[in-house]
Amino acid sequence: MAEGGGAGKQEVEAPLPGTGSIVWREDAGRFETPDGEAFLEYRLHSPAVMDMVHTYVPRSKRGQGLAARLCDAAFAHARGRGMRVVPTCSYISDTYLPRNPALEELVYKDQDPHPKPSSM
Repeated sequence: MAEGGGAGKQEVEAPLPGTGSIVWREDAGRFETPDGEAFLEYRLHSPAVMDMVHTYVPRSKRGQGLAARLCDAAFAHARGRGMRVVPTCSYISDTYLPRNPALEELVYKDQDPHPKPSSM
């Protein structure tokens, strides 16, 4: 991961066709496009559990796969840190995960023992 343009921003290795890369804004709890218009908002329940609460893409940018790219970046981030994901956002639970069944292994389930974050 390379550092982005400002404090609290880091680029995530998930380039978007024609729009640059996804930016992780740790300070804001978001993954977003460089212009900040499309984003995936999350909350940390613990250092090991990320609740993906909302994905938003403005009408003018829909149909370009931005929501999926935001999810790709967020799930890669969670996997790289040994985190589990709570898919509160309906796009993630109803559309993204069914299209990406291999990522179900990252979904937090009530019966899961509390995962420990990686030391990364």
